[in-house]
Amino acid sequence: MVVLGKLLVLGLTLYYLRLSILEASEHSVFSWGTLRQVWFTNGAALCVAAALLPLNWGVEAAKWQFLSKKIEQFSFLEAYRSVLVGLTLGFVTPNRVGDYAGRILTMHQRDRADAIGAILLGRLCQMFATVLIGSGALGYFVYQYYVPLASPVGVSLLAALFLLNGWALALLFSFKGAVGVLEKVKFLQKWVHYFAVIGEYRPAEIRKVLLISVVRYLVFMAQFIALLWAFGVQLRPEEYIWGVAGTFLMKSIVPSINALADIGMRELSAMHFFGLMGQDPLLVLGASLSLWTLNIALPSALGLLFVLPLKLSNAR
Repeated sequence: MVVLGKLLVLGLTLYYLRLSILEASEHSVFSWGTLRQVWFTNGAALCVAAALLPLNWGVEAAKWQFLSKKIEQFSFLEAYRSVLVGLTLGFVTPNRVGDYAGRILTMHQRDRADAIGAILLGRLCQMFATVLIGSGALGYFVYQYYVPLASPVGVSLLAALFLLNGWALALLFSFKGAVGVLEKVKFLQKWVHYFAVIGEYRPAEIRKVLLISVVRYLVFMAQFIALLWAFGVQLRPEEYIWGVAGTFLMKSIVPSINALADIGMRELSAMHFFGLMGQDPLLVLGASLSLWTLNIALPSALGLLFVLPLKLSNAR
């Protein structure tokens, strides 16, 4: 049933994306001339987006290097390799679960499966950064285009956003107690050790992981903004920020079949949010597809160089 539900989400997303593209094409200024302009006139913006690619995954590698210290010491380059392997395996698996396997396979400790908790904590912190900034974007679009803030619905939404972020933040800092409770449940005891490492991170360490996650989020956002500008999407700075944040939020909260399925939700969200601000949906589509190619497809292909020689059992 879960698989069928995800397939339904994927099918509906791609269907509505197709309808949006067909509708937008009737009023779009997008053409092959636009592509030529992007490559030859706005090359500087493309270079900025490309230059931020190694920084984006480098920040993720720094986060993984820090998180993995509870299990095994990594050099930065080893952490970077591990991240690329995880990215490649996550490319073809639902909700990027292959990322867990990829990072674990690059470790050498016999108890390396215990790193699942460290990987999960990193992803939860990254999700919190997305939800936190995305909540601001959601509030912006709702109050700007749908519901005034000075209304019962507007106030209720504001309170809900505060509660959501407060609850998520409290959850991140309460894992130690949660692990202790789970260890007392008999039928969960044999599984708890995979996540027990989460309880070993001190509040100061979690704050550091959150800070690294926010930095990576901002790098990713800067890449998208550079590509939007290259494709001729002209907005005020705050509109760029809220449009990108809204897109990232919608992409993150909807489950996906694999990285290819992410294309539909991200592009549909981007076309919707930037379309509300009067931008050509097909120009936004071009920028969003370029972001996916640059940040996901190319690094995943590069990761194959490290996946192919990988041994399934290299524990010591």
